[in-house]
Amino acid sequence: MYRANLIGFGLAVGSSVFIGSSFIIKKKGLQRAGASGTRASSGGYGYLLEPLWWIGMATMIIGEFANFVAYMYAPAVLVTPLGALSIIVSAILAHFLLKEKLRKLGVLGCIMCIVGSTVIVFHAPGEHSISSVEEIWELAIQPAFLLYAASAVAVVLVLILYCEPRYGQTNVMVYIGVCSIIGSITVMSIKAVGITIKLTLEGYSQVARFQSWVFAMVAVSCIITQLNYLNKALDTFNTAVVSPIYYAMFTSLTIFASAIMFKDWSGQSASNIISVLCGFITVLSGTMVLHSNRDPEKLPPADYSPLPSQISWVVHANGEIWKHKENDELHPEFVAIIRQDHFK
Repeated sequence: MYRANLIGFGLAVGSSVFIGSSFIIKKKGLQRAGASGTRASSGGYGYLLEPLWWIGMATMIIGEFANFVAYMYAPAVLVTPLGALSIIVSAILAHFLLKEKLRKLGVLGCIMCIVGSTVIVFHAPGEHSISSVEEIWELAIQPAFLLYAASAVAVVLVLILYCEPRYGQTNVMVYIGVCSIIGSITVMSIKAVGITIKLTLEGYSQVARFQSWVFAMVAVSCIITQLNYLNKALDTFNTAVVSPIYYAMFTSLTIFASAIMFKDWSGQSASNIISVLCGFITVLSGTMVLHSNRDPEKLPPADYSPLPSQISWVVHANGEIWKHKENDELHPEFVAIIRQDHFK
């Protein structure tokens, strides 16, 4: 058990480094694509033709594969919190490569996220032994988890159909909410697929079981949805904000879903449960600190040509417009003279 957890720990750490780097590489690709076409946040898919975005995608795939293998060896409550390392990697790289400043409060927020995750790791419960995909299927169709899955789908539909058109461009929680909620279902299905592959490699083939293919289809569908909305979040909001919020929500919901489906907390002491809750509070506090440290988005300069200073405009009472120059005499019939310097 200790050796398996150690392997899972190492894979999870490596995964976080790759995933954290992929956030920055993909955002650079999104920026390049957005400069010459419709941005991803506006429904554009020009980033699919951008090589840098595909490099970031390849980096993320490597990280996700390492994370996938980690779930074969260690429980979700151990693997998932280590995603905090991706926050540090992405925040530091964003500071240097994207010029998204990470100030002292941001550094404090990152440290708080890591401390909270460390507490969770040390007090995480062990994983229960599973010998077949049918056992996982029985866990997935228990009423408590079916209720969670139905609630998750309902909330995601509300976020996509109602909230996204109205608040998607102004509220980071819309896109991140979809990613995180769907992500918790993704991890459950990926863990099921991982256990299936592990059992098959050990000589207990699970390929012929229909449950294995159901879990695989759910995982693929959820991953595609996650990537789509994660791209929108990265293209719309500051990376140093997206990464920690995504981590905090995704980790919380994943451990909650795992506790329901795999009953991770069964037989655990009150001190361990309280310690994990304290770890979560620390992580979420760090996320809030990072969010408050966000730089305001810079608005693009207005595109207009100033009027020559020597020209004014006279609006007559009858509605006619007459251009008045500096040396001309004022017309006797006018309502107002609007000069350029009137607005300075």
